Amino acid sequence: MIPTFLRSAALLMSAAPGIAMAQQAPWNAKDVPVSHRDRVYASEQFSNTVSVTDPADNRLLGVIKLGDPQPMNFSPLYKGQVLVHGLGFSPDGKTLAVVSIGSNAVSWIDTATNTVKHTTYVGRSPHEAFFTPDGKEVWVTVRGEDYIAVLDPTTYKETGRIKTPGGPGMTIFSPDGRYGYVCSSFNPVLAVFDVSTHAQVGQVAQPSPFCPNIAATPDGKQVWFTLKDIGKTVAFDARPPFAILKVLDTGPITNHVNFARTVRGQFAYVTVGGENAVKVFRTSDFALVATIPVGKMPHGVWPSGDGRRIYVGLENADELAAIDTAGNKVVATVPVGQAPQAIAYVPNAIPTGPGTDNLQPLGTAGKAVHLNMGPVGGNGAASSITLFDQGIIQVVQSAVTGLQPKKPYMLVLTANADGSGAVEPLANFMSNPAGAAIVNASGPIRQIVQGSAAAPRRFLAVAEVVNGAPGRIVQVQRD
Repeated sequence: MIPTFLRSAALLMSAAPGIAMAQQAPWNAKDVPVSHRDRVYASEQFSNTVSVTDPADNRLLGVIKLGDPQPMNFSPLYKGQVLVHGLGFSPDGKTLAVVSIGSNAVSWIDTATNTVKHTTYVGRSPHEAFFTPDGKEVWVTVRGEDYIAVLDPTTYKETGRIKTPGGPGMTIFSPDGRYGYVCSSFNPVLAVFDVSTHAQVGQVAQPSPFCPNIAATPDGKQVWFTLKDIGKTVAFDARPPFAILKVLDTGPITNHVNFARTVRGQFAYVTVGGENAVKVFRTSDFALVATIPVGKMPHGVWPSGDGRRIYVGLENADELAAIDTAGNKVVATVPVGQAPQAIAYVPNAIPTGPGTDNLQPLGTAGKAVHLNMGPVGGNGAASSITLFDQGIIQVVQSAVTGLQPKKPYMLVLTANADGSGAVEPLANFMSNPAGAAIVNASGPIRQIVQGSAAAPRRFLAVAEVVNGAPGRIVQVQRD
């Protein structure tokens, strides 16, 4: 369910004579120039909001509030959403399907009025929801279980379930609507289904179990998926027997992938969170053609309706970055809510009027402190830290890189900037095979690391774990 972003027919013919004018599912229009009718949406998991941006002037219009931050959402009587994360939209651009992992919900949002039309609750920890190209079904990957919940977008009810390997991560559909490709977050196998019958018709071996994202090329020939734990991206043939074409080393915390088709060819844009960069690959020969610095922890990625821009959510910067695909450079940044995850560019989302009804200002959702960590006594790659303000407390998220693979570590507070002195544990974690990890904690950390008259300042650091306790300090706070 990726919008089309083909150039005009004349440009396409000059770039690649004789190729089929295949469309990226589920769009029928070939080329939609950027306008004030378009919207860029980002789902933000710590502020529990969906931000709404006008791409014509890269201006935040406001946010749709789906829930409250901590500690309000700890209440047993809390009715809002928690961990707003996944994001899909209908072929006509009139409806968003927003997935909240923590509350097992799909929120159906009317793009014209920015209001929630209905909320459907599904199984444990859903991840993404995507419309089939004909708009008749929505497939929700229920990652905490072993199935896809099939929803009717007119009644909002679950009409069936499609059995998958445990932990389905995400579904994407072939542009012709024939196949649904479902990668896994917990098992090293990707399943391919016939959309009309829901029968499994193929599978692809994943080099690792953790796939967060999958996308199909607009020409309908390839499917790409990312592997966050080992820092790789895999391309395979979109048609039977679904053979793997290429395994690319993309980098630590490889997040999402999407495509732009331009007069220079068709290109994949891969967000690499551990390198704060987007890497651009040509799909014809899988060559790396650009590495674009974009800001802290790029996550979701989506093209404009004409492929002239790529929008990237910066998870640890609370921003959207707009990339000009002609020069592969960031041309604008837009402030959004806390920890943007999936994003979507919806051409012609607003039929008439300004499209700002029911939006709220960014407010507390725009408040965060951004820090860095690096190796003790060295100038190696920085690990980013963001303290997302929830009022008195903050959610701490560290994108830690440069560690030994598959080893236990601990996020800690130290008495001194160099890592010496008393150590207080915050969170245990295991580095992934690429030597990276996403680490979360919560508490009044901002007050502690910035210091106050009431308490001495302390510093964030990463320690090795020895017999369950903090050992050698390997990374320290730099600012």
